[in-house]
Amino acid sequence: MHPSLWLGAIGMTVMVLLAFIAPLLLQHSATAMSGSMRGGMSSEHWLGTDALGRDVWARTLVATRLTLLLTTIATVLAALLGITLGTVVWVSGPRVREFGLRFIDLMVTAPTLILGLVVATILGAGTTASVIAIVLGGAPGFARLTTTLAGAVAGRDFVSAARLLGVPPFRVMTRHLLPAISGPLLVLLSSAFASVLVALSALSFLGLGVHDPRFDWGALLNSGLRSLYTNPAEALGPAVAITVTGMFASLIGDGLAATLDPRERRGSRSEGTPAAPAMRPEPRAPGALLSVTGLTVELSNGVRLVDSVCFQVRLGEIVGLVGESGSGKSLTAMAVTRLLPDELRSDAGCLDLDGLDLLGPQPDPKRLATEIGMVYQDPSASFNPALRIGGQLTEVPRVHQRLTRAAATAKAIEALRRVRIRDPEHVLRQYPHELSGGMRQRAMIAAAVLPEPKLIIADEATTALDVTVQAEVLDLLRDINRRGTGMLFISHDIGVIGTLCDRVVVMYAGRVAETLTAADLRAGRAKHPYTRALLAASPTLNGMCAQERLPTIPGRPPAPDERGAGCAFAPRCPIAVPRCATEVPPEVNGVACHVVNVGGATERHAAQAVSAP
Repeated sequence: MHPSLWLGAIGMTVMVLLAFIAPLLLQHSATAMSGSMRGGMSSEHWLGTDALGRDVWARTLVATRLTLLLTTIATVLAALLGITLGTVVWVSGPRVREFGLRFIDLMVTAPTLILGLVVATILGAGTTASVIAIVLGGAPGFARLTTTLAGAVAGRDFVSAARLLGVPPFRVMTRHLLPAISGPLLVLLSSAFASVLVALSALSFLGLGVHDPRFDWGALLNSGLRSLYTNPAEALGPAVAITVTGMFASLIGDGLAATLDPRERRGSRSEGTPAAPAMRPEPRAPGALLSVTGLTVELSNGVRLVDSVCFQVRLGEIVGLVGESGSGKSLTAMAVTRLLPDELRSDAGCLDLDGLDLLGPQPDPKRLATEIGMVYQDPSASFNPALRIGGQLTEVPRVHQRLTRAAATAKAIEALRRVRIRDPEHVLRQYPHELSGGMRQRAMIAAAVLPEPKLIIADEATTALDVTVQAEVLDLLRDINRRGTGMLFISHDIGVIGTLCDRVVVMYAGRVAETLTAADLRAGRAKHPYTRALLAASPTLNGMCAQERLPTIPGRPPAPDERGAGCAFAPRCPIAVPRCATEVPPEVNGVACHVVNVGGATERHAAQAVSAP
């Protein structure tokens, strides 16, 4: 639990206990009149007395009950009204939804206190009127957050499936929408308590809320203001009470936000999940630009998404990572670039880029930005649509290489020319949506090569492109590589990998299945059954007859939390033996397979079994 949540909860518990106990012990002192009117602070009256000689300290403590009760009622009612309105808007038809969203936007523009004043004035002064005013003023904030969160959830597949199955709107709201957005709403509820407390006290202070003989902190503050110059302590008590209670409520909100944030739970694990043993740092491989040894990527509950991955990238070499979707290729790349989502964590025996320890708590940001270039699959999602291409391309040279704007612009123009973009000066002034898909991908490559990095990571850089543009992009990457830049190329297309790369790392279910040269891959000299199955399932221009069917790999890769104790490919492997289901195969001569590593005869049998249609 976050420290803010602890502190806020303890403080609010004290206030709640005070609300129950104070009226029982101090009710008489709070209401009994004496001859000491407007008395100052003394040992008998710690905060003095009011105009009727009543003890201000006792009245402040006794007022805690009514103040917290009214604040709680108003907060809960505002939350219920706002959340109901927000969810109803999203489970209603398009016309109702559009009108509801506009109405909520209009209501949010009015400040809560001002709206409360208007409503309280219309309804008249009194406790009930002030609560109704604050409920109507606070509900739009809950409605706005609910519609925003529900809008993000309403388009998901599980909600669409529920509607398709005829689930009633109320059931969709309570079963699917509200549970998915409950965390942020709980945070808002805690934070709104402090705002409602101030608003209710303000109405009482202005004479529109609680009236004699009842009193809350706002009413006491109003009374104390009249003797502010003669006895300021009379206003001090309720003012401090409002401030401290609001602070406790805000601390609870901040603590809930931090506790529900996955970044605060990165070190936590579910009960019963053993912690992964800490890895001993290993030296990087001699001559390697990028050295990765024993890389693991885990969820916070200990489920491994990438398990003990090892490979190296040398200067001027292109290494390909290939495998089916979900094999851990992109997670491996994100671990190298330290771009993993907050709910994931990584560890390794060695994760080194030319002497830069990527496992360190704070690697040099300048080196990270300038020595690693990243080319993403979808540049339209990687470029900021609100900024021009020029500003985004020149950011790294200006911030990390300390170039002037003119020098950075000249460098960006040269980079765009290098990737064969015509009229680069004009392109720099354009927004990303004004470029075609191929042009955006070229601009992304230009952004990656602009700081002259030592390593470029291309994550599915050609998957979304048509064949002609794909060939042009591959030519660009080859040309960049010839200038000495190391490259990690990620793809699920084993044909592209075999054409472009020097060495190939085949991944399956988060582990390395085989490491081999691209020449061996092109020649069909792969040994692992999975690599052979990928090759057999890849179409060729001259290797298939019209009547022939491409063989497929039966089954599907296992989910990370469903991997067995042995080889993850065993359930789909045609040559698996009992040992495959119980032991993870070690990597021997670049191949992680029990059967292949037994010997030549078994290996030949494996090759025949995998290549058979």
